[in-house]
Amino acid sequence: MAGKHNHIQSGKNLTGELTLIEIAKRFSTEEAAREYFEKLRWPNGPICAHCGNADQDRIYKVTPNPAKKIRAGLYKCAECGQGFTVTVGTVCEDSHIPLNKWLIGFYMMCARKTQVSALQLQRQLEIGSYRSAWFMCLRIRFALQDIMPSDKLDGIVE
Repeated sequence: MAGKHNHIQSGKNLTGELTLIEIAKRFSTEEAAREYFEKLRWPNGPICAHCGNADQDRIYKVTPNPAKKIRAGLYKCAECGQGFTVTVGTVCEDSHIPLNKWLIGFYMMCARKTQVSALQLQRQLEIGSYRSAWFMCLRIRFALQDIMPSDKLDGIVE
């Protein structure tokens, strides 16, 4: 009996995928979510989103300073002089919604068989306005359109 429910303790469901609860625990802060996104996007270290520089000796992490409006996760490229974060060039760019909520939003949109509405995202992720949740839904659907199977049939249907 001890081995029967091991998936519950591991935070994974019967298929070995992470559960929503495990994702919420693991990425409870924006910092944890940002570190995860950085590892996904840049497995070999940050790459400048403006010039493509990947030389780690020429990319510097900027120390966050709220007084000077320097946000966490900011990098500066010594080649082009531009600052960038992991969200530059992604659907999360220019969003005030925290990255941990984006991560949970992606999970919700991918894990369900039926579509998730903007109202559901707004309520479950505690997003301030319906408009923000609607834009988030739109952006997530845009990001997933190439990797998620389409419901539309191709070819001749008899």
